[in-house]
Amino acid sequence: MAGETVLVDRIGGVTRLTLNRPDRLNSFTLEMHAALRAALTTIESDDACRAVVLTGAGRGFCAGQDLAARKMAPGGPPPDLGESLEQNYNPLIRRMRALPKPIVVAVNGVAAGAGANLALNGDIVLAARSARFIQSFTKLGLVPDAGGTWLLPRLIGEARAKAAVMLGDPITAEQAEDWGLIWRVVEDDRLEEEAMSLATRLSQGPTLGYAAHKRAIQAAATNSYDHQLDLERDEQRELGRSPDYQEGVAAFLEKRPPRFTGKKRA
Repeated sequence: MAGETVLVDRIGGVTRLTLNRPDRLNSFTLEMHAALRAALTTIESDDACRAVVLTGAGRGFCAGQDLAARKMAPGGPPPDLGESLEQNYNPLIRRMRALPKPIVVAVNGVAAGAGANLALNGDIVLAARSARFIQSFTKLGLVPDAGGTWLLPRLIGEARAKAAVMLGDPITAEQAEDWGLIWRVVEDDRLEEEAMSLATRLSQGPTLGYAAHKRAIQAAATNSYDHQLDLERDEQRELGRSPDYQEGVAAFLEKRPPRFTGKKRA
């Protein structure tokens, strides 16, 4: 609807979130931060929603921070950008990473600055062939935020991460796929269909298992091997008591597709 910075649509078990400031390439404002966090909070407690699609309206995914909102008056005090991260970007990224439901990101057009790193914090990232990822922070003399300095070296290695950050050159969708920055490139006119198809498939899967996948894979970046083995034990113990595991075994033995509910044991 007009005036909404984030559009929320429900299609079956999928909730689609669309960043909706197309005239500003969906760049972030305080209002959009609040709307996106609120949507994710609602999704977390909504048992009917079992997967999420995040995309952008218009010709771009997200150009990062709206710098017009940070225009400094001559002689005025400089902004506290650390406070902006603490109050807005960091809570948003933490909420995405902790969301116990898979997030499919569909990158249409440019994803720059915090917008690029917002996309990379999704669980499965699709990009239109025309998409571009730009670590544009160097053009402002800043460090990548929204988790960029943590994600990039883990996804593409230190050498490529440093070059991407220091040079700020656009990374094409094909490069991003080749480097392991994203999962897959799709044709522009099929991006929405592919993202919804993938999210629909996930919405019919073992939701509790997906939440455990996220926790375990994200923890592996900092856990020791022994700690990771313990985490796998604990997650497997809990999942083994779930209705989805019982259904999965029954479906396997009966040679039929499983009918997962994503519900916790009573």
